[in-house]
Amino acid sequence: MEDTKSIIIIGGGIAGLSAGCYARMNGYETIIFEMHDKPGGLCAAWKRKGYTFDGCVHWLMGATEKSPFHEFWQELGAIQGRKMFNYDELLRYESAEGKQFILYTDIARLERHMLEIAPEDAKLIKDFIKATRSCLGLQMPADKPPELYTTADGFKLMFKMLPKMSFMKKWSAMSFAEFASRFRNPFMREAINNIWYPEMPVFSLLFTMASLYDKSSAYPIGGSLPFARAIEKRYLDLGGKIEYKKKVSKIIIEDNTAKGVVLEDSSEHRADFVISAADGHATIFDMLEGRYVDDKIRSYYDTWPLFPPSIQVSFGVSKTFDDAPHWVNAALKEPMMIGGKEQKIMTFFFYNFDPTLAPEGKTAVVAFFPSDYDYWVELYKNPKRYKTEKEKVADQIVKILDARFPGAAAKIRVRDIATPVTYNRYTGNWQGSYEGWLPTTVNFHARISKTLPGLENFWMIGQWIQPGGGLPTGAMTGRHVIQIICHQDGKEFRTSRPG
Repeated sequence: MEDTKSIIIIGGGIAGLSAGCYARMNGYETIIFEMHDKPGGLCAAWKRKGYTFDGCVHWLMGATEKSPFHEFWQELGAIQGRKMFNYDELLRYESAEGKQFILYTDIARLERHMLEIAPEDAKLIKDFIKATRSCLGLQMPADKPPELYTTADGFKLMFKMLPKMSFMKKWSAMSFAEFASRFRNPFMREAINNIWYPEMPVFSLLFTMASLYDKSSAYPIGGSLPFARAIEKRYLDLGGKIEYKKKVSKIIIEDNTAKGVVLEDSSEHRADFVISAADGHATIFDMLEGRYVDDKIRSYYDTWPLFPPSIQVSFGVSKTFDDAPHWVNAALKEPMMIGGKEQKIMTFFFYNFDPTLAPEGKTAVVAFFPSDYDYWVELYKNPKRYKTEKEKVADQIVKILDARFPGAAAKIRVRDIATPVTYNRYTGNWQGSYEGWLPTTVNFHARISKTLPGLENFWMIGQWIQPGGGLPTGAMTGRHVIQIICHQDGKEFRTSRPG
């Protein structure tokens, strides 16, 4: 009888849980070591006095069967029985003068709105709308890892994608900064510059808008924590083991082969395979001491931009914001120094549409903005100064919120501040970045290897092997790595659904 092989998984975020679930479906013994006391990693939310403050999901790709990710979520037990909310608009941009640009999820309505604002840019707008419609029905290959593609698979994919290649190439090579510069209308130019990261390719928004329009992406009611807990339950029901508050400090290597891990408490744990769903920088340069890198890998960490470290200030407010959009990027009348960085735009999320996140008649409100990691690391050395600065930041955001929604300050019952140091403490993410590599026109189509040069029986998964990160990346890469291991072991890869 064949011996059952074992896998150690570092990190209990969505990628690690996904790998664990698929490993158990295929008969591998598994244990996940997670540094936090709950599952999900960056798919996180926290409760404060009856309010839940969500730190992750705003929309979920795979809400319906139109997306291949729907099957993944079904297999992982993540969306069974879960209500989905479809946005009428994704976000709004508000200028300091009060002008508004609304990113409607209805493509025809969005076109009319853009033409009303900037009729002089009709040709550019129609080109953008046409490209958005071209994304309808477009699905990125996800069912099989590229490492297992045959020549026939490659030709099949090329034939399938050929009709879309021209517009994909065009809009993947154009950044938001460049797209904005093409508008003659000054307000539309300003709005486009401030709805997405300027470095990101326009294609990233086209694909998102198309998925929201056809409802293959939607918001899962309950948000991040129930979503992560559902996958954790699936993993445990499959017989997987998970240990919380167990941080891996070192990966055991013998003869250039991963053999297990050493935890911070100095205990050793061994397995046939090791998968890291943890922070990429910590994995490569700390747990593996930088022994398995080449110039290509080093260049990623030296040159690629990250999603900027950010601050999340959350409020429990004893009122509803019925007229507020879900997501607004509001220009400040005057730039302000907040959290050690000049801020010109403030992003607010209003969770009126999710009744599970606040008591009846009340609302969870979140402010989100970039900050400086080193600034907060230095402050953290002095707990009193760190706490004082956090409270100062919260006071500044309260004033901004109250100016936009008069009377809101008096209704605030709870407030919570998460800094870039908070992200690093609870998830280990490098520089406090909440989503890893920022996709740009340079790295958008980059394929990062799941393995490291010269190291056997070891794989990396999650947001550090694909620019853009996100929940689908976690689920997909977790699934893919088990497909690769099954192939290596000569086993047929199998999946199942709960029940």
